[in-house]
Amino acid sequence: MKIIAPSLLAADFGKLKEEIEMVNQSQAQWLHLDVMDGVFVPNISFGTPILETVKKYSTKTLDLHLMIVQPERYLLDFQKLGANIITVHYEACTHLHRTLQQIKDLGCQAGVALNPHTPVSVLNDVLYCTDLVCLMSVNPGFGGQKFIENTYKKVKELKAMILSHQTNTLIEIDGGVNADNSQLLSKAGADVLVAGNFVFKSTNPSKTIQDLIEAL
Repeated sequence: MKIIAPSLLAADFGKLKEEIEMVNQSQAQWLHLDVMDGVFVPNISFGTPILETVKKYSTKTLDLHLMIVQPERYLLDFQKLGANIITVHYEACTHLHRTLQQIKDLGCQAGVALNPHTPVSVLNDVLYCTDLVCLMSVNPGFGGQKFIENTYKKVKELKAMILSHQTNTLIEIDGGVNADNSQLLSKAGADVLVAGNFVFKSTNPSKTIQDLIEAL
């Protein structure tokens, strides 16, 4: 089953409850949440107050993407705020295996995100304990960027690794996902597509989500 995860970063925060309820009523299976600290990436997004609101209203699987340094310091806080999946960046973790185990010990699924310049081969020794790999298809930090075409190659390489290791790891794509590339990403092996501006800036977000799902 292919999964669509609208990214709340692109929502209108002036009507956050309504935006979350739109996702609740849509065919999307997950809600993607980007936490940025202004250090690991050149942008600051939102923290615990927003996540408390999301927890209050969302009925979807909460897919938390931590674009922060020392993510291990906040894992328990995010788990308490309702995160079902917690993804940390390979580039931000000195002891990645330990961090993944900490996430699992909290009862959450553990994910690893890779920046566009990072090869999938770096996950060779931790793939067996990784539930999800998030391939950044733009440079992290800002929404609305152009999709990086090399992502298709990385998806195929990662899919081959997963089959070789015989794991159930999901492949997630984050950045620049739209109607033009969603089907190609799915065919390459992607399981989860994160869509931000393409969903929330459309005239009919629910229909846009439906169209994405039907195209996969």
